[in-house]
Amino acid sequence: MIDSDLINHVRSASRLMVRELGFMQATLAATDYPPSSVHTLVELGNHDSLTAVELVGMLGLEKSSVSRMVRKLIEAGEIEEVPNEQDARSKKLQLTDQGRHTLRAVDAFATQRVSAAMTHLTEVQQQTVSAGLGHYAAALRTQRLGTDAPAAALEIARGYRPGIIGRMVEMHARYYARYANFGQPFESLVASDMAELMGRLHNPRNEVWVALDGERIVGSIAIDGEGEGEGGGAVLRCFILDDSARGKGAGKRLLAEAIKFCDEWGFRETRLWTFKGLDAARKLYEDVGFILAQEQESEQWGGRITGQWFVRPGPGNPSI
Repeated sequence: MIDSDLINHVRSASRLMVRELGFMQATLAATDYPPSSVHTLVELGNHDSLTAVELVGMLGLEKSSVSRMVRKLIEAGEIEEVPNEQDARSKKLQLTDQGRHTLRAVDAFATQRVSAAMTHLTEVQQQTVSAGLGHYAAALRTQRLGTDAPAAALEIARGYRPGIIGRMVEMHARYYARYANFGQPFESLVASDMAELMGRLHNPRNEVWVALDGERIVGSIAIDGEGEGEGGGAVLRCFILDDSARGKGAGKRLLAEAIKFCDEWGFRETRLWTFKGLDAARKLYEDVGFILAQEQESEQWGGRITGQWFVRPGPGNPSI
């Protein structure tokens, strides 16, 4: 039996959060849209596309309510219908350019609100809030759907954080020791390269992102905007996932953040080095526009590999 005082405290805190986050207002997050519409834009931003039925399940709303809301967002130019490759009888919904612009404004507003509030908490309290809200939200969803709680989604965070160099090196060393039998020379080189790059994050042309499982780093990617000298190019580096993060979409999300950053900076091209045989990673690269530019066999770190250089032209440089 759960203590009644605990239940009353959670109820009171929940009501206060609803009021303070603006859900009692007719519109939300500095938009002209009600909360249900804003949540629809956010969910569409987190997925390539969704059907109306999928939105019903995510939002916990009646089908008729979702249909009316979707129609209004289409008329407002925020979303559009596209063919459903899995089912020709239905359509999928995705954000338009205008919708992506609106979502960026929503994200900026929400990030500022949460960030400002979290500054009033200690680091331990911040971690407690993050973990507790995630568990509570999952429990509410489980109760509504009558199913087991889904695994918590990994968080994608930007910028340096304590422990990032060590974790990037560890993930690289463990994966490539198992996959390609790379040993100490490879691990030492990665440690040196990662430390050097992290020391240049003061230059806004350089950036790093991590995938987080709670507070644990389980993936990383970085853009070295100084990596091609004065040629106007960038180098994608440090792309690695912990075994526990594979199959959860973290790689795709990390890569999307890095590519978005490159396009915003207008780099002439983005390059990356890898080696033949990493087919899952190659598929991700090619899906976002990377093209194999060169292959070369060589002796590296105790074994013979076929090195590969991939290039992705920037938005203003359509050809390589």
